[in-house]
Amino acid sequence: MALLQISEPGQSTAPHHHNLACGIDLGTTNSLVASVMSGQTRLISDQNNNSILPSIVHFGQDKMTVGFDAYQYTTTDPTNTILSVKRYMGVDYREASEFKNLPYKLVKNGNNVAFKTSIGDVSAIEVSASILSALKD
Repeated sequence: MALLQISEPGQSTAPHHHNLACGIDLGTTNSLVASVMSGQTRLISDQNNNSILPSIVHFGQDKMTVGFDAYQYTTTDPTNTILSVKRYMGVDYREASEFKNLPYKLVKNGNNVAFKTSIGDVSAIEVSASILSALKD
């Protein structure tokens, strides 16, 4: 199965001119990137040969950590480690404040919710952007 290939009427696309496209799954638990290569869907691996990235971001005093490297902080620094961020997308503060047993503090950010971290308040969109940036890298 090929991705959408467009050519002028009466002409075919040249195989060496095909552009590649990728699909991104920003998941609640894990995220990944895939593409169709030679007719097969393939997950794109990182430099450590991992094809999935845990959807976890740790906001430390001096650096931000994403994925497998952030996982260790879920137990050692849970107040600054955001996971399952998709559950907060499009959720207002009132609704989010009803969630039970959260390891982090939620703060009101306009009509939305943000997470209080060691670097300041961070929105769910900013956390998601950090995960997407790590996938891009």
